[in-house]
Amino acid sequence: MTMPVRGIRGAITVSNNTKEEIIAATKELLLEIAKKNQLKVEEVVSIIFSATKDLDAEFPAAAARDLGWNETPLLCSSEIDVPGSLPKCIRVLLHVNSEKKQKEMRHIYLKEAVKLRR
Repeated sequence: MTMPVRGIRGAITVSNNTKEEIIAATKELLLEIAKKNQLKVEEVVSIIFSATKDLDAEFPAAAARDLGWNETPLLCSSEIDVPGSLPKCIRVLLHVNSEKKQKEMRHIYLKEAVKLRR
């Protein structure tokens, strides 16, 4: 029997382009996603991170490693630079093994990133 893979989205903003803020904010986002979705680290198949072009002091994926998520495949990329888009924003897409329905997944948007959700 195979386990369905579900997607969970999230985003958070930082005030400054510093390694410390990028790591702290990304950890906050990942921990909140895990908490709200009752995830165990071993259920996370992979994570894609993106950051706006004004964030280059650190890879957001480094936060997952700091949390001990060492077996999870991680990928960082640049967010498309759309004029007028939300600045200083880190986005994530987690792929997780879950028996829950996709509509039961809780997507988490923190700080100024709440503006990204209707």
